[in-house]
This record gives sequence, structure tokens and C-alpha cells, in this order.
Amino acid sequence: MRIPTIEECYELMNSQAMLPNIVAHSQQVARVAAAIMDHLKDGTDIRRPAVITACLLHDITKTRSLQTREQHDVSGGHLLAQLGFPTIGAMVEEHVVLKDFQEEGELLEKELVYYADKRVMHDRIVTVAERVDDLIVRYGTTEERIRSITSNFEQLCRLEAKISRFVTSDIQKILDQIDSGSRPDNRLQNLTN
Repeated sequence: MRIPTIEECYELMNSQAMLPNIVAHSQQVARVAAAIMDHLKDGTDIRRPAVITACLLHDITKTRSLQTREQHDVSGGHLLAQLGFPTIGAMVEEHVVLKDFQEEGELLEKELVYYADKRVMHDRIVTVAERVDDLIVRYGTTEERIRSITSNFEQLCRLEAKISRFVTSDIQKILDQIDSGSRPDNRLQNLTN
């Protein structure tokens, strides 16, 4: 499995003309995932570089989707697969809707990407409830979409409980250590170490 370097992530972001606010959001999502991974219990099998790069690239086609109305999770996953990063593409493809979620069993990398994204509104770290409220306001244009967002919220709560079993500290305490009032670092070199 080939994982893009941080430099390659930024080259891809530039090549897709990602808007600065979407880059800032993606950086903060990566910081959230990194903070959680910093507190994983020994023996948890997570490839840190894969999670960080998937977080940085999860909205790789979001800028263009504002024009095309394409599903940016699907198109982003396909783009990354075509570029030779199918594993990262598969995680990106599930950052909006997590498929085949299992409450029991091992913690999966795609679950960390999905969860980290849901904890960041724009570039601020927020609670799950705040994020879901924002999603309903921004994307709940039909009853069906509201039902889908609400269903995802219920799954997200179960995922948060699952992640809690794999970390050495309370998730909120972990995330409170991140200075959510400041913009994330321009480059995130240290997050993959």
C-alpha cells in the first residue's frame, strides 16, 4: 500500500485548487485524528500515516463539488484510487457515510477519519451534537437528508463509544488539549511520526 507523503498531500490539494477554508478544515481534522492516535492503547493496530493523509485529503474534490454538485466523498475516493492511493481513497470515500460499522471488534482507520471529520466544523473543534446541528442546517434540505444526518448521528455516538474503549483518556479531554482557537499549522510534518 502506497501512502502519499505530507508534501504529496499538499501538491494534490494545490492541483485540485482546494479553497483555503477547506484546507484549514482538513488540517484540523488531521490534528484531531493525531491527538486521538497519541492516546491509543498499546496494541491498537492503526497506521498513523494512512489516517493522517486520509484526513488531509478527505475533501480533495470538495472545492469542485461546489460547482458540479458531485458527491465529493465518492469522487475524492475515485481520484485518489486513480492516482495510485486506493487504500487512502477507500477511507476518503467513507468520510461522509461510514459503511459496515461494527461496534465490536478492532478500531479501523476509516473510523478515525470519519470521526475526526465529524468533530471539526469549518476549522473549529466542536462536540458531536454541534457538528450534527450544523450539518442539518447546511445540508438538511429534504426530510430524507435530515433522516440520513440523524441516522449518521446515532452511528457517530456509537462510534465515539467504540473509540473510547481504545484510548487511554477521555476523548473530550484529549481534544481539549488542541488549541481549537488557532488555525492548524500550515504543514503537519510531525503528525505522521
